[in-house]
Amino acid sequence: MRPHALSLSLGLALAALHSVPAFAQDATPASAAEATLVSATAQNEPALATPSVESLALTDTATTPADAAATTPADTAQAATAEPALDYALAQVESSQAQPAQPDPNAPAAEAAEPPPATATGEPSAADDQRTEAERDFDALYGTPAQEYDPVADPTLPAPASVPGAFDPWEKYNRKMHRFNMAVDRGVARPLARAYSKVVPRPVRLGVSNFFNNLGQPVSILNALLQGKPKQAAQALGRFALNTTLGIGGIFDPASDAKLPNRSEDFGQTLGVWGWKRSRYVELPFFGPRTVRDSFGALGDAPLSPLRHVERDRIRIPLQGLQLVDVRAQLLPLDSLRDGAEDEYALVRDSWTQRRDYQIFGDRLDKNGDSALPEYLQDDSNPSVPADAMPVMPTDGGR
Repeated sequence: MRPHALSLSLGLALAALHSVPAFAQDATPASAAEATLVSATAQNEPALATPSVESLALTDTATTPADAAATTPADTAQAATAEPALDYALAQVESSQAQPAQPDPNAPAAEAAEPPPATATGEPSAADDQRTEAERDFDALYGTPAQEYDPVADPTLPAPASVPGAFDPWEKYNRKMHRFNMAVDRGVARPLARAYSKVVPRPVRLGVSNFFNNLGQPVSILNALLQGKPKQAAQALGRFALNTTLGIGGIFDPASDAKLPNRSEDFGQTLGVWGWKRSRYVELPFFGPRTVRDSFGALGDAPLSPLRHVERDRIRIPLQGLQLVDVRAQLLPLDSLRDGAEDEYALVRDSWTQRRDYQIFGDRLDKNGDSALPEYLQDDSNPSVPADAMPVMPTDGGR
């Protein structure tokens, strides 16, 4: 073999060995120019295959002085032409390794950077806080959205008030009786009360209410004593004496100007104070809401009513009818609430029961500061039908 050919083969082998690690590191060609250059070099030098180590050793040992002497000028020129091409190829490979890798257009886009975490109080950190001074002051006073007040989960609130419901095991019967009473009320009682309110002047109607209220004071006096309320009994006695004398039979009410409170008491309340706290709710024909306890209480109040001791029916019955119309006229302002109720029966039952409970146990609630009923339930100006307004009672005997 010729000496120049041997040196050329050794140079190509070394270049190939030098380029193997670069191609191993890059799974893909660094650029399209490099791939073109490699293919062109392979076409121009088909015989320059990378020799193995054993072939190089055999070639080296087989070289003789005769082969070196046999080298021609053509071989020298061919080697000189190939060496610059090899240097250029090596330079291109090294420059491609130095260039940064180009991004793959098919690769998925990197996820957006997450915002910096907020502080434990829900506010952004000082470096990322872009609020104005006014916004920071507002958040300091009223809290951030993450710190909004939740009234349901507030552990500092007291337990909700529990109002005992009505004891109504006879609801099926009571609803039927309520519909009957409402039919009578809409057909007879309400039109009479409206006509009475429209025709009779207000001062006269006020005098009629005062008269019948004064007739009920003896019942209040006795029941206040039975309930252990001597002070209230003395006030009721003072009202009865003052209104009967100076008030001309109770038509006027000088006792209210004298700051004497008007608290009505009946035997149904007395039974409640004595221990009959819970009683079945019942609706009586024509006379509306009651409980079994209050029905027995009406029987106890009847003998004490002055109006029931009037012997002449033509005087007593018209007065009782006038009292019923007066009571119904006082309840006219509540008609709008009752007519707009989704369940009229439940509204009447629950409101009457709550008001009745306050009448019985209200004094104890006031002493303990536990009274939570609204004022309209505490007002005695919205009365139920009293016992002396009922035309017939079992205690009337043969009359």
